[in-house]
Amino acid sequence: MLRMILIRLGTAVLTVLLAATLVFLAIQALPGDVAQQVLGQDATPAAVEAMREQLGLDRPVWVRYGEWLLGLVTGDFGTSLVTGEAIAPELGIRLRNTLMIAVPTFILGVALALYLGLVAGLNRDKTPDRVASGIALVGMSIPEFVTATLGVLLVAVTFPILPAVVIDGDQASVVELLPATILPIIVLTISMTAYILRMTRTGVIDAMASEFVVTAELKGVRRRDVVLRHALPTAILPTLNVLAINVAWLIGGVVVVEAVFNYPGLGSYMIEAVHNRDLPVIQSVAVVTAIIYSLANLAADVGAMLLDPRQRTRQEAS
Repeated sequence: MLRMILIRLGTAVLTVLLAATLVFLAIQALPGDVAQQVLGQDATPAAVEAMREQLGLDRPVWVRYGEWLLGLVTGDFGTSLVTGEAIAPELGIRLRNTLMIAVPTFILGVALALYLGLVAGLNRDKTPDRVASGIALVGMSIPEFVTATLGVLLVAVTFPILPAVVIDGDQASVVELLPATILPIIVLTISMTAYILRMTRTGVIDAMASEFVVTAELKGVRRRDVVLRHALPTAILPTLNVLAINVAWLIGGVVVVEAVFNYPGLGSYMIEAVHNRDLPVIQSVAVVTAIIYSLANLAADVGAMLLDPRQRTRQEAS
């Protein structure tokens, strides 16, 4: 088992390395001159050339790539072109703020989706199934920014219970941000639950119709044990890959929701960097996102091997 985890971990490291390389090359291939962008259109050629030398843009691409990659390994993400300060401290704060939304959303979304999917699958074509499927359909049909806007109108404007936007900026403390995380968590949980619910429902229906579940029921095993010990682990297996994909979706959804609520997280940091053409920040955020997605896929693979002995057998045989 340890050998298989190490192999998956090695694959994740190679994936992150490839993603970092592609991000760096894509950034370098963008049209326009970064030095010209920083100084403005009225800058003289001499000033632009001096800025290019200051930013290290006059050196070969492979040299800059090697230095940037070495910096990533050591935790140095470079310097922002806009502020002139190190990216790592600001990136850490923004990542912390985003995780304050993403982690509770993931936990609540998965728990709610598994419960509703299990109830819907065990009551196929009955009232609980119709209600859960209706909730999922509505959640998948409405974009996050619409749900976020409706949430602001309902509980921040009409009934001023929760704050509509964050006004303290990226320097807000965890305590100050906590009230502002409630609405984004609710919005993202609604959307995330819908997709996982549908997959869980399908998995439960297929598992309950499988031969080993039918055999267990014929042997007189209690239905609760049949569901929890036999059907549910099998139903969760295809859902694990959906969970990994939802991590990537969650990062994208956070970008939209953070823009609506003016929340100082990783998504708004990326939007600001794109607007200001702050290429080192864009590179850093993209690499952090790739790391998160690779870790999510690694966790999904390990979870699948733990739940399904057949996968461990196939891996050992290969």
